[in-house]
Amino acid sequence: MTSDLDTVFSALADPTRRRILTMLLEDDMAVTDVAEPFEMSLAAISKHLTILAGAGLISQEKRGRVKWCKLEPDALKGASVWMQGFGQFEPVNLDAFEAFLAQELGESPD
Repeated sequence: MTSDLDTVFSALADPTRRRILTMLLEDDMAVTDVAEPFEMSLAAISKHLTILAGAGLISQEKRGRVKWCKLEPDALKGASVWMQGFGQFEPVNLDAFEAFLAQELGESPD
């Protein structure tokens, strides 16, 4: 699971790839349509798509002569479950903590 998480987070680390995923939320897109809003070569976009596909975040298929990209949202489940584990802790109430420390140290709180 750690290897899969590393791959997903590595793919998500790049803002271009996150933007591509956002674009694919709307609908499947041809590679040329994915590349259109970016100021980079089609080859550079293809590298980003390869990384996203390798992480399982998108799938690609050829329809006729056109290569299409599709979002695979299930690939984010593992990362989501992992991140939700950090939500199990109560937020720290800094005022109450400050009052506790003041009491323990015999000081009056400000």
